Amino acid sequence: MDMALPIVNATTAVLARVSAAFNAPLARAVVFGVHIDGHLVVEGLLIAVIVFQLSRKSYKPPKKPLSEKEVDELCDEWEPEPLCPPIKEGARIEAPILESAAGPHTTIDGKEVVNFASANYLGLIGNEKITDSCVGSLEKYGVGSCGPRGFYGTIDVHLDCEAKIANFLGTPDSILYSYGISTIFSVIPAFCKKGDIIVADEGVHWAVQNGLYLSRSTVVYFKHNDMASLASTLEKLTLRNKRTENIRRYIVVESIYQNSGQIAPLDEIIKLKEKYRFRVILEESHSFGVLGKSGRGLAEQYGVPIDKIDIITAGMGNALATDGGFCTGSARVVDHQRLSSAGYVFSASLPPYLATAALSAVNYLEENPSVLANLRSNVALLHKGLSGTPGLEISSHLLSPIVFLKLKKSSGSLTTDLDLLETIADQALKEDSVFVVASKRSTLDRCKLPVGIRLFVSAGHTESDISKVCSSLKRISASVLSDHV
Repeated sequence: MDMALPIVNATTAVLARVSAAFNAPLARAVVFGVHIDGHLVVEGLLIAVIVFQLSRKSYKPPKKPLSEKEVDELCDEWEPEPLCPPIKEGARIEAPILESAAGPHTTIDGKEVVNFASANYLGLIGNEKITDSCVGSLEKYGVGSCGPRGFYGTIDVHLDCEAKIANFLGTPDSILYSYGISTIFSVIPAFCKKGDIIVADEGVHWAVQNGLYLSRSTVVYFKHNDMASLASTLEKLTLRNKRTENIRRYIVVESIYQNSGQIAPLDEIIKLKEKYRFRVILEESHSFGVLGKSGRGLAEQYGVPIDKIDIITAGMGNALATDGGFCTGSARVVDHQRLSSAGYVFSASLPPYLATAALSAVNYLEENPSVLANLRSNVALLHKGLSGTPGLEISSHLLSPIVFLKLKKSSGSLTTDLDLLETIADQALKEDSVFVVASKRSTLDRCKLPVGIRLFVSAGHTESDISKVCSSLKRISASVLSDHV
């Protein structure tokens, strides 16, 4: 302020002098009855200068065309941006190639191996009845459907399969999807929109994460399988917040978490859902056909009425040993997807023989409930055999067919941890013909849970298979993790 005052005073003095200089000769000038003084002359000149400057064309130097030599030099120097970023060392995945069906035993590099890397929970891959039903379907319908469900792609076997799944689970209706992983990330955006609130477990796998992203909803994560964290999150979102009363709110969880093998406590989740007035979307890809007295999933396992769960989705590539997925719930939930779910509306419908395989697999499960007892017995046997494995510990639930082994002591680096786990898996395959996999994570996966070795248990595994994988992992981990025990 002290510096500005002299400048203002000086400017005022200059304007006064200029005005006085113009006022003297123009003191008596009158034009059309208007007295012309020095101020008007100065202002008129300023306006004229401004108009002149604005009307001038911007100066552009004359363009000189480049010579052919200069053009060639510029082209030689130009380096285009790569279409894809370079693959970092160690990021390349060279997965073993299976040369036979992915049953409890398979063939890799011409050698028979014990397979704990395929989610063939009920051991139905290669089942004779299911194979025969698929052959009959191929002869009747051919391979593909060549059209989406809404455009001449609906075949009677699709409707039969939807009715069978709904009847098996005790829901009013169900809807089939062509691809298992796309089921959940088509269903979530079909119901959840921008402005809605989704509370999701931080351990959900990539397909669920993708559905959350596509929905454009506000997503809040709670600690993995921690009901205190879920309750706290719901409380914070709803307490004294009138805005949340008028928007849609969802809880999204997996029944059996692919990234940990943990089982969601559905009874507690339903209580919180009803207390805070949220809807529940339950992903059951690893529990359908596995949990519950008759394989009807998490609701049967906890004795929760199925209608308490608003939306249930599952892939059929695990327990049912086919492909595709389904969503089940009320008639309104299903009908909404027939017009609003991208994976249903725009994808060619599920090949008829795969729908036939799903039908046959559900029939098999109903007729042979003892297969569930075999599966649980194998899971318990594997837990017992792997206890005390040097450097590794089991973090999965005792009823989960995904037995998850994580490092007791993490190195603090995800890359280093994965290298150690992959070394164990590679040696088990090469030295003992045991096929297991480490839980690799893509750069798109936001899950922060510890990585580990995932073993998929099948009802088709024998005691000898389980004994072999246990002894192999104990021996190899003792060697590889000698500095981490």
